[in-house]
Amino acid sequence: MFEFKFTDEQIMLRDTVRDFTNNEIKPIAAKIDEEAKIPRELITKMAELGFLGISFPEEYGGGGFGEVGYCLMQEEISRGCLSTATFVGAHQSIGTNAIYIGASEEQKKKFIPPLAAGEKIAAFGLTEAQAGSDSFHLKTKADIVGDEWVINGEKLWITNGGIADIVSLFARTEKGISLFAVDTNTPGFKAGPPEKKMGIKGSMTNALSFENVHIPKENLIGTDGRGFLYAMKTLDAGRLGLGAACLGTAKELLELSTKFAKDRVQFDHPINHFQAVQFMLADMATMIFNMESIVYRTAVDYDFKKDVSRQTAMVKYYCSDSLGKIVDYAVQIHGGMGFSKELPIERIYRDSRINRIFEGTNEIQKIIIAHDIIKKRGKI
Repeated sequence: MFEFKFTDEQIMLRDTVRDFTNNEIKPIAAKIDEEAKIPRELITKMAELGFLGISFPEEYGGGGFGEVGYCLMQEEISRGCLSTATFVGAHQSIGTNAIYIGASEEQKKKFIPPLAAGEKIAAFGLTEAQAGSDSFHLKTKADIVGDEWVINGEKLWITNGGIADIVSLFARTEKGISLFAVDTNTPGFKAGPPEKKMGIKGSMTNALSFENVHIPKENLIGTDGRGFLYAMKTLDAGRLGLGAACLGTAKELLELSTKFAKDRVQFDHPINHFQAVQFMLADMATMIFNMESIVYRTAVDYDFKKDVSRQTAMVKYYCSDSLGKIVDYAVQIHGGMGFSKELPIERIYRDSRINRIFEGTNEIQKIIIAHDIIKKRGKI
């Protein structure tokens, strides 16, 4: 039997982030979408409150809240703006976390504190033109030359790529795929223009190029040739955080839809009197209950350092798929107003679609789940 109760500190964190989202993020969410940019002052405010390192141990400058705390934070931020939640996730859950997972103690003390404090921004450099879902076959190369690594290659669809100070870069060496911390001020590094996207417009996405980029030998994170393992472990956390973001968005949609259904009158009755609308609300609430259950059950296991690869794949697949259904219901309940930019439903609809693609497509998640089931002969 799984039993879990949030601590007083976790509840305080949730309430703090909720107040911040209501006061600082929601009022400018439409502007973030329209201008395709998260204001730097908003990032600074989040950094000052410790949001950009909430999951990491205090000894490295983090908040010490672990994955449960991180999921609580992402749930609340996502109720206001999925672009902002995507920025936070790319910086903390995959960009910085990749270094934290692979790094030696000395490297953690060097790289994590400025990232956890938000003094520097991180990005996660894995995807390439021919290495999206098939990330094992990336082509970016790193060659050792004297006391330096020389990196050449290109990355695509890198969240935070245009604003990052440090890229957790995966490149191929003679020993396999390895992880490097690359300072974006290094000569030979270049970020392309921001991609023009359907949704999460405020989250900057760029192609990155590395042309004879020289970095210190000690910027190899962890063990040469172990980078693919670090990437997969990082994506476990990334998928879990994405599930929490889907959960927060879904909760916001249910509240907005329930209020609208109460206020909207047709045929002399509020539309929440009609069974068709009631059934949509019931389906939304049921999916949200399941989403919440698997997100926090998995987050607890993650913090206890259990192997959660199958569970995080389930979280990512189920939560993103459910959000797609929930946001569609929300548009339907709102009718024409759900299709209008006058209300946030239209923006949330566009923002939600990417969740079934990034952090590994949902089809890849099904493969991960199925392979683990077969390996363990059907045992849960």
